[in-house]
Amino acid sequence: MATVNVNGLRAAARKEMPEWVTGCRADVVTLQEVRAPDDLVRDLVEQVFGPGWHVAHAESATKGRAGVAVVSRLPLLRTDAGDDEPCFAGTGRWQEADVTLADGSTLTVVSAYAHTGDADDAARMAEKLAWFDAATARLEHLRADGRHVLLTGDLNVAHRDSDLRNWKGNVGRAGCHPDERARFDRWTDELGWVDVARSLSTEEHVPYTWWSYRGRAFDTDAGWRIDYQFATPALAASATRARVDRAPSYDRRWSDHAPVVVTYAP
Repeated sequence: MATVNVNGLRAAARKEMPEWVTGCRADVVTLQEVRAPDDLVRDLVEQVFGPGWHVAHAESATKGRAGVAVVSRLPLLRTDAGDDEPCFAGTGRWQEADVTLADGSTLTVVSAYAHTGDADDAARMAEKLAWFDAATARLEHLRADGRHVLLTGDLNVAHRDSDLRNWKGNVGRAGCHPDERARFDRWTDELGWVDVARSLSTEEHVPYTWWSYRGRAFDTDAGWRIDYQFATPALAASATRARVDRAPSYDRRWSDHAPVVVTYAP
């Protein structure tokens, strides 16, 4: 299972994303910031992934913005962009897809792209927090029948101080705000969702997943960990390895994010 904010699928397709797909060998890949109209996405997916992949895509009503997708070697049995939830409808920020695992159980995969937010703009932060509350309610609804659920994507929050280099300079700002982090605390501490990459790490600092294009952030590893895979406990218990596929050099980057890849046992 892999997740990555592609920062525009058309641009990533022209760079080194196809080579990464070939080397990654994931069965399911979730994408954020697809930023392409729905009628182009299937062709772009075939260009990047090759033939035979299945895709579910939620397009943003705002042209050139957001957009999320689930791309899978396995057939997608049910897809839902959450259009019955006002926080998700038409935003290109939520896409669900169901796949059947080898043991016959159902896995619901979610590709999600949370708002950036702005701590100096009360309305924008309220919108971001409302999105997280809606996501929490939806995730709890999905897991209620005992299925496996995996939330993946760019959630635009560094949960712990170790999840960003300059945490002291960012406390209280969007992405490092106590109200945002409290939502993650509720997921892990109260509701039992597992941050899979952190659960598999033996280090306090789990690798970063995003680096600004400005300055020398990538070269000095002054990054943020804002891309995640959150799993229901039984699914998380089957995870055996997690990695971040950081580009080997600045000029080899095909996004400002790096993929988060997790291996789950059959």
